Amino acid sequence: MPRPRLAITLGDPRGIGPEITERALATPVAADITVVGAEDQIAGVPADRRVGVGIWGQGSGERSDDRARVIRAGRLAGHAVETAVKLALAGEVDAIVTAPAHKHALHLAGFPYPGHTEWLAKLAGDVEVAMMLASPELRVVLVTTHVPFRDVPALLTIDRVTRTGRITLRALQDWFGIPAPRLAVCAVNPHAGESGLFGDEEERVLRPAAEALGAVGPLPADTVFVRALRGEFDAVLAPYHDVGMTAIKVAAFGRAVNVTLGLPFPRTSPDHGTALDIAGTGQADPSSMRAAIELACRLAVRG
Repeated sequence: MPRPRLAITLGDPRGIGPEITERALATPVAADITVVGAEDQIAGVPADRRVGVGIWGQGSGERSDDRARVIRAGRLAGHAVETAVKLALAGEVDAIVTAPAHKHALHLAGFPYPGHTEWLAKLAGDVEVAMMLASPELRVVLVTTHVPFRDVPALLTIDRVTRTGRITLRALQDWFGIPAPRLAVCAVNPHAGESGLFGDEEERVLRPAAEALGAVGPLPADTVFVRALRGEFDAVLAPYHDVGMTAIKVAAFGRAVNVTLGLPFPRTSPDHGTALDIAGTGQADPSSMRAAIELACRLAVRG
């Protein structure tokens, strides 16, 4: 079996991306890896395994919050992601792993996307995607992602839930090797609406979508993830960002991996942000980055 080929982007050069990548790769990985980032941060990577996207210049003396420095950091992180996607679309790598980028810096640098998920969908040709958080114990897929909570009810439609569910079912079959995936739908209201007493989204939207998908639910948020952790379901569709993210991070913080479903190539990332406040202090935990690399290897081989 051929070795998987991965492109790893270093993320925001001010953050922990470069250091957790280095530490995650300290133990050999059964893959051919290309590192994409600022040239002075990948100088130690063999020349045939690195792609530089500009110079960072950590010794410039600029303040970490200097606007020009923030823009430059966003530009480097953005160009690294674009380069990795080009490599994947050209068939030069089988999967990509992205270290954390800083959304504010990306926006200032001209990359106006809510997050990697929406951005990657655009770069891959406006494909339909979904955000999964995966760990050995639990898989959660978000129906809505980076939007204010007040906008969730309007965005939560039968069509949106079923489209997200179908993307999830295909990924569970094709990438995770589960022939007949068991999917659950998480409710949006307390006690799954309590027969309409606390809201009608369950009966009006979530139940018809669950039936169309052959999924179980909607089930209350305070029990569905417990049941999934016990092995009843292969994935849970979460109606909004924080209900799903809270469940996975309580269950498996530091071991969970962000997976973008629906792309023509697997993409993974750690389950945390740039941690600008601890960058360079040696406190950053590389466990989630290592998990992201290992999962990308497995998905690349299966995909």
